[in-house]
Amino acid sequence: MSDLSGAVSEVSQSRKKAGVRLQTSIEDAQAVEAAMASAPWAEIREKFQAALALSRVELHKNPEKEPYKSKYGARALLEEVKALLGPAPEDEDERPQTDDGVGAGDHALGLPAEAVEAEGPIAQGAVRLAVIEFHLGVNHIDTEELSAGEEHLVKCLRLLRKYRLSHDCVSLYIQAQNNLGILWSEREEIETAQAYLESSEALYNQYMKEIGSPPLDPTEHFLPEEEKLAEQERSKRFEKVYTHNLYYLAQVYQHMEMFEKAAHYCHSTLKRQLEHNAYHPIEWAINAATLSQFYINKLCFMEARHCLSAANVIFGQTGKISTEDTTEAEGDVPELYHQRKGEIARCWIKYCLTLLQNAQLSMQDNIGELDLDKQSELRALRKKELDEEESVRKKAVQFGTGELCDAISAVEEKVSYLRPLDFEEARELFLLGQHYVFEAKEFFQIDGYVTDHIEVVQDHSALFKVLAFFETDMERRCKMHKRRIAMLEPLIVDLNPQYYLLVNRQIQFEIAHAYYDMMDLKVAIADKLRDPDSHIVKKINNLNKSALKYYQLFLDSLRDPNKVFPEHIGEDVLRPAMLAKFRVARLYGKIITADPKKELENLATSLEHYKFIVDYCEKHPEAAQEIEVELELSKEMVSLLPTKMERFRTKMALT
Repeated sequence: MSDLSGAVSEVSQSRKKAGVRLQTSIEDAQAVEAAMASAPWAEIREKFQAALALSRVELHKNPEKEPYKSKYGARALLEEVKALLGPAPEDEDERPQTDDGVGAGDHALGLPAEAVEAEGPIAQGAVRLAVIEFHLGVNHIDTEELSAGEEHLVKCLRLLRKYRLSHDCVSLYIQAQNNLGILWSEREEIETAQAYLESSEALYNQYMKEIGSPPLDPTEHFLPEEEKLAEQERSKRFEKVYTHNLYYLAQVYQHMEMFEKAAHYCHSTLKRQLEHNAYHPIEWAINAATLSQFYINKLCFMEARHCLSAANVIFGQTGKISTEDTTEAEGDVPELYHQRKGEIARCWIKYCLTLLQNAQLSMQDNIGELDLDKQSELRALRKKELDEEESVRKKAVQFGTGELCDAISAVEEKVSYLRPLDFEEARELFLLGQHYVFEAKEFFQIDGYVTDHIEVVQDHSALFKVLAFFETDMERRCKMHKRRIAMLEPLIVDLNPQYYLLVNRQIQFEIAHAYYDMMDLKVAIADKLRDPDSHIVKKINNLNKSALKYYQLFLDSLRDPNKVFPEHIGEDVLRPAMLAKFRVARLYGKIITADPKKELENLATSLEHYKFIVDYCEKHPEAAQEIEVELELSKEMVSLLPTKMERFRTKMALT
């Protein structure tokens, strides 16, 4: 009995001792919490909030000679907070890894993380210190001190590495990696940037799959419990962090020429910005319009049209609505507004022009004229295209919901995404493109935006050129080419050939080609007449003369300062130079004259240019593949013309 009493007594005493240890542990934790709630912790919170406020001050609001004054003020406060928080934890379990490189830990490789919550005073201290290191890193990057910024951000990752999948730390960890991704991208170390950003994406996906609840925002580590954010606000901020991650990945993939992937991430970013109402209307619109160019190059015209229609609708919100990311400054920059409006207009011009040109390519014969059989085949395919593509593809790229989606659809319905099959359909696209030409020219004027203005005018000319393909009336086609010449010739007068050599060449070649096409049309019209009058003959010869003039100006621009034509023509101008030589040869052969001696001279000049093409391709075989058709015709003419010229000489001798 006494043994039993002794045992009970020992158990009782051991329980008391355990209770004492438990009580001591609780008291220690309470003491830490009490210390946090005391004056120093209040001071820490106050300094941290003041640092955040200074960090948000826009640079233009600082003194002109001290553009980073607010940033340096914020940095000083952050350093004070860091000192008050004390050194990094040295507990064995908490001690960060010693390796530095991007591949040093699995955080940089996107490998799965384990969910370890940041519990206890030591862990909480490490997390708060990581928040400060993060803000110091961003601060140094903002003041263009990239190496120091990198150092602080890497310290942040080390402190959080163990807890990166936790509710308290995942958002901060992703933000730190995003900023390192941007930093390495600016250094043009794109693969390192890619590693950080893909790691962030993988961590976000793992967190949402395994945990899913809105995580703590980094600022909450310095807020009292009653001021912590609501779940909805946490979710919004976390989703915004992930949207930024996708945006940066889109840029990295673009830089790496992974265009499909870049377009996918760009589209996801734009879609998420609309869903979370977190965008600048002007910036969103220009990004959507830029994305349309990827789809245009892929000949995905439905997707391109959707992007451009969405750009129009969102751009129309500028100054009318406020979104989470809209700033007052955006409404204070009318020049930027008009510039972006002009840029979006230029994207629409490319849409109309490329769709028209694609239709031309699919319906022209081997001499560039409308093939009626091909036109009929495409008409038969039209219904199948509508049935298969409308529902599936439209759903894949849809922006917005509800009223926004309806507004975008209303713009889309006014524009076709199908290749035009006749003049009326082509004319609708032409008129839309021309509308945007006028809109683009409002901003991109010759005085101040020379290159941009010229490109817009060249696109306008190209719209007329491709519309002429669909026109069956030859006189009306001539008028379209005449319009092209009327808009292009004044540009030559205004341009300094020394500073704008390449642009000058382009315009000279294009004007020459327009005159060349007009001459061919006038010849075709004359061929239908039984007895063409002298007026028509004179018109043909004048067009011929003008085409020769501009082709010769183009060819002369290739000569060296001593006026010598190059023995080896540069790859960038090889095909146009050979085409110019071929057309000059043909033009001399088309001059109408009643003087046999003059005709013989023209044939000799024509032969000289044909021989140049043949001889050049023999010396430079690589040139042959650039002008296969023209080379074959040139060889034929080199063979035939001497005989024709000999007949002329015989005829002249007899008379």
